[in-house]
Amino acid sequence: KQWYQRRVAITAGGGPEYASCLLPPLENLATVEETVVREKATESLRIIATEHSPADIENKFAPLVKRLSQGDWFTSRTSACGLYAACYANVSVALKTELRLMFKSLCTDDTPMVRRAAASKIGEFAKVVEMEHLKAEIIPLFIALANDEQFSQDSVRLLAVEAGITIAGLLNESDIETLLLPMFRSAASDKSWRVRFMIADKFIELQKAVGPTITKNHLVFHFTGLLKDVEAEVRASAANKIKDFCTNLPADIQEAVMMPNVLPAVKELVCDTNQHVKAALASVIMGLSPIMGKDNTIQHLLPLFLILLKDEHSDVRLNIISNLDSVNKVIGIHQLSQSLLPAIVELAEDPKWRVRLAIIEHMPLLAEQLGVEFFDEKLNSLCMSWLVDGVFAIRWAATSNLKKLVAIFGLEWAQNTVITKVLSMARDPNYLHRMTTLFAVNVLVDVCPPDVITKFMVPVISNLANDPVPNVRFNVAKTMAKIAPGIDATTIETQVKPCLTRLNEDDDSDVKWFAQEALIICH
Repeated sequence: KQWYQRRVAITAGGGPEYASCLLPPLENLATVEETVVREKATESLRIIATEHSPADIENKFAPLVKRLSQGDWFTSRTSACGLYAACYANVSVALKTELRLMFKSLCTDDTPMVRRAAASKIGEFAKVVEMEHLKAEIIPLFIALANDEQFSQDSVRLLAVEAGITIAGLLNESDIETLLLPMFRSAASDKSWRVRFMIADKFIELQKAVGPTITKNHLVFHFTGLLKDVEAEVRASAANKIKDFCTNLPADIQEAVMMPNVLPAVKELVCDTNQHVKAALASVIMGLSPIMGKDNTIQHLLPLFLILLKDEHSDVRLNIISNLDSVNKVIGIHQLSQSLLPAIVELAEDPKWRVRLAIIEHMPLLAEQLGVEFFDEKLNSLCMSWLVDGVFAIRWAATSNLKKLVAIFGLEWAQNTVITKVLSMARDPNYLHRMTTLFAVNVLVDVCPPDVITKFMVPVISNLANDPVPNVRFNVAKTMAKIAPGIDATTIETQVKPCLTRLNEDDDSDVKWFAQEALIICH
């Protein structure tokens, strides 16, 4: 690779007249067995072609393409497929005819690897071929590749899908319907799931290439078919395109297309047995709300949101929560609070702690979308209750949650809402809750200024140094070590060090060890 780059640089430095000097070594490299070397050699040849004069293209570059196309070994013929588009526009009419015939030979080659290479490059070759030859010669070649059944080469057919989209962009709607539409229909129902996956993956590009009329009359049926495909990978790929497909429909036909065709398929996907299909659907389904409008969203989509929100897989739930904002804009916060939020609260209080944990992890995202007023009214008490949950993993996640919420809502909100509540837990009879205070302080110091730490947090932590439970005391030492680098020297000398000195004389060995470590940091 470095050799190619150096040689191309030398050519650029010497001028276009020296470009042909690189053709012989690159021609040899384009025939080697190693795929990476061949591809890089072909790429370099394409770059060098732009440096050739029309005469050099005719007399030097085109003959190279011929030799590679007629090579005995398939490696040279695969490399040749990528060079036709680079030289075709700059050669004589007679040579253009010869090049088209040679490309036809490559498209019908006995070796699948050569046909694969031709299928991957026929789209870019079509861009430089004259329209009459495109329709008369190139499109029939493309159709043959798209229906390649020799040796059951689905790899050739799937590469032809992308080329077909490129070619569709060169034709008018009438020609697309006549020449290409049968191929796209065939690909959408191909016996190979990989071909169907490719058409699903490229469906939006296809939709844009063929235009709204063909989409309405022909592609809607095939799109819904892909949403119901027997292979989960195909369904997931198609599901991921639902929002874009509906958005790209003309506004005057969106509802007419979606309600009888897309929506029934979406309702089936909500209950799909495959996790990845539901996750893909959940990532886009909320985006249908602006398209369908308020009434249809409330009637048809909200029940589906609720099902996905209660799904057993966390990534499905996350994708729903991540996109609540788009629904909020359509139906309003009042309707949202009456429909989806009760389900979120229900999950947040689920007896299974892993379900509660999943909701905690999504809460900052939810808070950011709903705003501080709504959060304080509906969800703040829930977040605070997690701090005293009976499961350690929940309490730990809840403390991490506080840091993210403070970053979203700001310090003033934290002082009025969070810090007072957290510090009051230092007086709780349950030592686990007192430890939660320390855990919370450890994360809050990252988002709180030194004056808040010094005024509110340090005194409470110092008092906990007298706690009867050793676990609490050594966590005091660890918390002081975390706080010390961010506060002023006076506070360290008058409050932090005396506290740690007492702990350094503790009867418990663990408490003494952590106190010694903290004192080292303070010094």
